[in-house]
Amino acid sequence: MRVLVTGASGRLGHEVLARLRDDGVSVRATSRRPRTGGEVEWVVIDLATGEGLTEAVAGMDAVLHLASAPQGRQAYQVDVLGTRRLVAAAGAAGVQHLVYVSIVGVDRVPIPYYRHKLAAEKVIAAGPVPWSVLRATQFPQLLDDLLTASARLGVVIGDRAVLAQPVDPGEVAARLAARLVAGPLGGIEEYGGPQVLRFDEAVRAWREARGSRRPLLPVRIPGRLGRELRAGGLVTEALPRGVRTWADHLADTYGGTGRR
Repeated sequence: MRVLVTGASGRLGHEVLARLRDDGVSVRATSRRPRTGGEVEWVVIDLATGEGLTEAVAGMDAVLHLASAPQGRQAYQVDVLGTRRLVAAAGAAGVQHLVYVSIVGVDRVPIPYYRHKLAAEKVIAAGPVPWSVLRATQFPQLLDDLLTASARLGVVIGDRAVLAQPVDPGEVAARLAARLVAGPLGGIEEYGGPQVLRFDEAVRAWREARGSRRPLLPVRIPGRLGRELRAGGLVTEALPRGVRTWADHLADTYGGTGRR
């Protein structure tokens, strides 16, 4: 199988490349800037303009679409219009399967980035290429980064009743590899971590792992956004689930360092 991986230089992309390489898959990886290494063929594309897309999809059996722009002016250009360009190019090239990585909650949580991801899902479903969508819950690294940034203010700020379900990116990569082998789903699959945690529970474990005395300053998120986050908009009951926990991530990241 020959697979094109967009957004291959990101956190999930790194895990995906390693997994596909171990599975013996022939990979062509994309980035916005020239790269080498990883025992894959690297090509440069720009989803915001379409530059390089035709050449990138040529000869590919499947496309694993990870590229995204969570912030900035190019978010819509990349996630929605860029996905439309990719789908058109893949269809013209005779690609047999397009797998898209989305996020649990894009159909519930009212933030612009999620609206873009949901729109991209619809572009793929309406396109000419047989498809699958995997919606994953948030990575523990994102939650860790948010808590670290907040702690620089002297306190950890957040809505203590918000629910999260961290999932290891390596396990998401394995799920994506399995989906490639299984073939087009023509639908949406959700995949989450093994535990649903309240924000205050996640903060407590994070503070203990770091040896931090930063207190939690509860701030209730207002409006529909807060209601959806507290009601489980970011979590899923889908099975199977990952096995690596938030505690596993914290142990790997901080060990006994006691950083403050």
